[in-house]
Amino acid sequence: MTTSAARRTRNRLVSGAVVLTLAAINVTDHLLQPPWWVRALEGAGLLAWARLDGLSWSQLGLGRDRLASGVRWALGAIGVVAGVYVVGVLLPLTRPAFQDVRYDLPLPEALRTAFVVIPLGTVALEELAFRSVLWGVLARHLRPWQVLVTTSGLFGLWHIIPALHVGGTNRGVSDAVGGAGSAAVVAGTVALTAVGGLVFGELRRRSGSVLASIGAHWATNALGVLFGLVAWRLDTNA
Repeated sequence: MTTSAARRTRNRLVSGAVVLTLAAINVTDHLLQPPWWVRALEGAGLLAWARLDGLSWSQLGLGRDRLASGVRWALGAIGVVAGVYVVGVLLPLTRPAFQDVRYDLPLPEALRTAFVVIPLGTVALEELAFRSVLWGVLARHLRPWQVLVTTSGLFGLWHIIPALHVGGTNRGVSDAVGGAGSAAVVAGTVALTAVGGLVFGELRRRSGSVLASIGAHWATNALGVLFGLVAWRLDTNA
């Protein structure tokens, strides 16, 4: 076996190991429900693994030279998501989609969720996992479009387990599909999050920085909590 062939084989094996590790993290986290800081440490552990395996900060989307670009794209994405959410909450037809009972919270708890739990316990882990570490290892043996499609598809599959409970917590989803845990909810969630993965991945690719996808991901999740709070209050005061 030539040196280049051996390198390709090794890179494929490392990519497979990362995917298996992510699957184990996903199942374990949903079974044990660890606190947000444990999930943040999982993301840091994945990043340390990638660095020990030889990936540079630039390959991981964390290079200093792309920092400013990542911030610009992140701010733009946050603005777009905020604009869409404003319209969604104000329209009675789409407002129920924001009314997830998990986030019908007092304001201090909603702020803690949006600015601590989600960015450190969800966004950091998932972006380091998919748009940083997995992206970096796959890029060593796949073409850019293949990296984008693969990470996005796996990101969709990552959401199968939480999709089993979405219909039970979100009034809009429950009304649309008729209950929690249905095949329609799971398939729809996987498809939607895979599309989200494509958007996040393209932001990462265009900016050269995982900060861009982090900003978009945070806005999608955390602003959903804050605008959900508004949606609940609008119905309460109606």
